[in-house]
Amino acid sequence: MEAFLISTGVVALAEIGDKTQLLALILAARYRKPLPIVAGIFVATVINHALAGAVGTWLMQLIGPETMRWILGISFIAMAGWMLIPDKLDDDDTRYTERFGVFGTTVFVFFLAEMADKTQIATVALAARFAADYWWVIAGTTVGMMLANAPVVWLGERAAKALPVHLVHRVAASIFVVLGLIALFGMGH
Repeated sequence: MEAFLISTGVVALAEIGDKTQLLALILAARYRKPLPIVAGIFVATVINHALAGAVGTWLMQLIGPETMRWILGISFIAMAGWMLIPDKLDDDDTRYTERFGVFGTTVFVFFLAEMADKTQIATVALAARFAADYWWVIAGTTVGMMLANAPVVWLGERAAKALPVHLVHRVAASIFVVLGLIALFGMGH
């Protein structure tokens, strides 16, 4: 359960102001059909994070716990620094493939936008950290994505602007630093 709670909290905070949250806002404004957009975000996130989690679990098995502890500690601390850099939506992230409909377009563009994104990298690291709890990590990161993105789709720009993004990013960065220190110095597991 610890893996689920940490994964949910870290990803929900990391996603605030992220480019995929901006993409959710653009999709909502463009299509004005929240249900297929939210469903598309969910499907894209499950697929993307399941793959990212598999990579994290595989890396833990390949590299071993002692080396991985150093990689994870440094990665979490680097992620903290990355959290403090504002995200921008690339032009490539806003190209839509109309023939797939609202749901299909959302799955496609959201999956692509999430590639090498902060939350995908966090999912790799969390799955490596909690390798025995792979499914809890995937469930947590998915719930975290939905907590951050579904309100933006349903409530639009008001929801996106309701939270102080800089403060949220600082809190998320602090959590990543703590996770990094725990990984490096063995506090916890």
